[in-house]
Order: sequence, then structure tokens, then C-alpha cells
Amino acid sequence: MASYQPEGDERKGRRQHALTAVSIAFAAVALYLPTEAQESVASALRASVLQPFVLTQQTIAETRVRAVRIDELQARLDSTVAVLESGRTLEQENRQLRGLLDLRERAGPTFEPATVVRPGTQGSESMFLLDIGEEAGVQVYDPVVAAEGLVGVIREVRRNSAMAMDWTHPDFRVSAMSVEGEAFGMVEPYAGRFREEDRLLLTGTPYHTELPDSTAIVTSGRGSVYPRGILLGRVHSVQEAEGGWRRSYWLHPAVQPAEVSHVLVMTRAGGDQGEWEASDLWVPGADERAPESEFENGEGGEMDDAEGGPDSPVRGSPEGDGGDPGVEG
Repeated sequence: MASYQPEGDERKGRRQHALTAVSIAFAAVALYLPTEAQESVASALRASVLQPFVLTQQTIAETRVRAVRIDELQARLDSTVAVLESGRTLEQENRQLRGLLDLRERAGPTFEPATVVRPGTQGSESMFLLDIGEEAGVQVYDPVVAAEGLVGVIREVRRNSAMAMDWTHPDFRVSAMSVEGEAFGMVEPYAGRFREEDRLLLTGTPYHTELPDSTAIVTSGRGSVYPRGILLGRVHSVQEAEGGWRRSYWLHPAVQPAEVSHVLVMTRAGGDQGEWEASDLWVPGADERAPESEFENGEGGEMDDAEGGPDSPVRGSPEGDGGDPGVEG
């Protein structure tokens, strides 16, 4: 028994066969047409039936060209940005070197220039290497400074190199005073969530002496590590006022250690650092405005109880309990 096929399916099949036969016949005729006639037929087809396909292909080609151009422009932009960034780095380094040259000219031969090398290992973020050592007269606890102010202090010395710590190290301490000599206290680091957020904190200042914002804070010269007058930073705001007897202030650091590539080491040159002034090197006229330290007059003895001594760069320094300074990674 023959299978049943609906009438509609038979008509559809016939139509398809007819279209196929017509297409084959048209192709055979077009094959033998003159070249000019073939071109005319092709143009007519492209302008009518094939136009959507031609437009689609054209759009795809243009998109590919745009993608290539975007890649080229991005490469050029990256190159330009790299050149600009290297220019900024060179400009910053040039500015640092000019500042150090000017500082050394005013300070004299006891300031030895050095290049900073960061170890780059975990746990040593607050330590850095210098390319000078004992042959240049560098000793342990020599201050390390930049044109803007105090960077840190020497912790270990070799023949032609030295290890130092900057002020972000948790063991850093320095006795400080306002540039006018109105208030004395202890400056210590305060770690932020990120290294860029590290700040300095001035503690133990008298409550009755209020320091206005932007007041310059310098080393007091207490002890034999830091000479008097090295700029530490400027008052940013009050951190706390305890019980009506002392105040603490946030300081905006004079130096950002991560940005420093060249420094000066203040060598002792046959004497203790505390025996001479450095005020005019960072704050002109400061030594004339500031009175003698209250510590030197025998007052303010409460600072002597501070851990490691009032001007000790680290806990357990020779000025404190006589311990081995060591180098912390």
C-alpha cells in the first residue's frame, strides 16, 4: 500500500524542483554570455538580491579595520604614558638631587651623599640599603636626611655599604620640639592601613601649650643621635588631649621614605651630633627663635622615662639600656 502524502507537500516539492531547474538553466545561460553581459547581471544581483549580504560583509570588514586601529592607538597611548611616567620619575629625581646639592653646600663636608636601595622583601619595608659605609666615615646611629627633612637612621655599617631604617619603622623614636621651642615631646610612627597612610605622632607635649596647624616640628637635640633642628614634619591636627595635662598631635611627615632615591648621611666628623645645630638647614632662623631645650635646663625630666631614652632611634639602643641594636628585617 503506497504511503499517503498530503497535497501541500507534493506542491512544495514540485516548487523546489522547479526553482532548482530554473537556477541551473540560468547558470548555464550566464556561463555562455559575453563578459559585459555577465558583469551587468552580477551588478544587478548585487544591487538587489545580494545587497543585504554585501552590506553585512562590508560591515564586518570595517569592524575588523576599526579593531586594528584601536589596538594601534592603544599601543601608542601606552607608549606615550610610559614616556610621560619616566619623565616624571626623572623630574622627581632631578629635583631631589638639586635639593641635596643645595643642602650639602650649606651644610659642609660632614654630609655624605648616598643612593637608596630598597631590599624589596616582605618584612623589610622600613629598611633600606646605602652604597656608602665605613670608608666614608659612616657610623651606626648617623642620621639619614633628605632636602625636605629626616628620613631615618643608620642601623648597621659595613665597609662600603650600610643598612638604615626610615621613620616608618615601629621602633623609631626621636625627641622633638616645635620650631619656636614652645613645646617638647616624643615623635613616633603610626602605621596606616597602607604604607602611604603611615603618619607621625607627636606625644607628651604640655596641655597648656597649643600648637597651631602647620607648626614645624624639629629634632630637639636631646641625646647624641640627632642634632637639633632637623625637620620632622608639620602639625596636622590634634590627636588627643589627655586629662588636661598633655596633648598629642598628628604630623604631616616632611619626607615620604618610599619616594626617596638619594639621601645625605650626617657623619659625626669627630664629634657627637647633639653638639651642633642644624636648624638653619631646614627652617631658616629657627635657632634664633627657639630657646634652649627645657631638658638642657634640667626641666621636663618626665621624658627621660621614655622607652629607649628621649632621643633614642630604636628601643634597646646604646643610649637606652645598652642592648645590641641589631637590624630588624
